[in-house]
Amino acid sequence: MGLWVVAILVALLCKEASLVHGDIGTANSYDPPYTPTRCNGNRQDQFPPGNLFVSVSEGLWDNGAACGRRYRLRCLSGAKKPCKDGTVDVKVVDFCSVRPCPSTLLLSNDAFAAISHSPSMKINVEYIQI
Repeated sequence: MGLWVVAILVALLCKEASLVHGDIGTANSYDPPYTPTRCNGNRQDQFPPGNLFVSVSEGLWDNGAACGRRYRLRCLSGAKKPCKDGTVDVKVVDFCSVRPCPSTLLLSNDAFAAISHSPSMKINVEYIQI
């Protein structure tokens, strides 16, 4: 009987541990103008369909190697329950120009609206490179 209880507890812990698949960080939205960017200057073709893109902080920038990387983001929490269900896939087009950067990821307004009800709040996100 005791072995069954341990097996059930281990199964539950494994299930809970699998809910987080990526890294944890913070996100804010940022307003236009979005050009010029550090990745591709004033080129309009750098922006993916739906304007789902991000500017990244120093930790993700990787001396510019982050340009073009794609991430899948999910809102985890924030003040006043801002999160929407689901995820958004974004493309890195810029390096955060504010020092210090206010969050791990600065999302375009459209990308931020895809995962949060509150456009001006900082949120906690899970992100994974895809």
